[in-house]
Amino acid sequence: MSVRISRQHWDGLLAELDLARRQRHLVTYRALLERLQLPTPAMQTLTAALEHLAALDARAEQPLRSSLVISQGASRLPRTGFFECVERLGRFSGPSDGVAAASWHASEVARVFEFEYPQPVKPE
Repeated sequence: MSVRISRQHWDGLLAELDLARRQRHLVTYRALLERLQLPTPAMQTLTAALEHLAALDARAEQPLRSSLVISQGASRLPRTGFFECVERLGRFSGPSDGVAAASWHASEVARVFEFEYPQPVKPE
């Protein structure tokens, strides 16, 4: 199944992540879903968009902005699928629920907070 995101929702996602980065805070999947008002299947669309963004950031050798999105649970980490994605991208290796994952995630978040991402070119 192919999941697509509209330009408006994509731009909204990038804006939300940029705001989180500038304010140096994390955002939950649920908060993003509420703010973006994605159509059904919203979680699948958000997941696909975050994985696509991770691939774009990895290709550009930038810190992964999708690391700013976390679960509401006690772990305060992204979902398992995030770690599977970053493993496919060659950024992390290991179990998604251990100390290594938490340590890698904290390090990646710090890198995102410090990085200045280029602004996308807007069509006129």
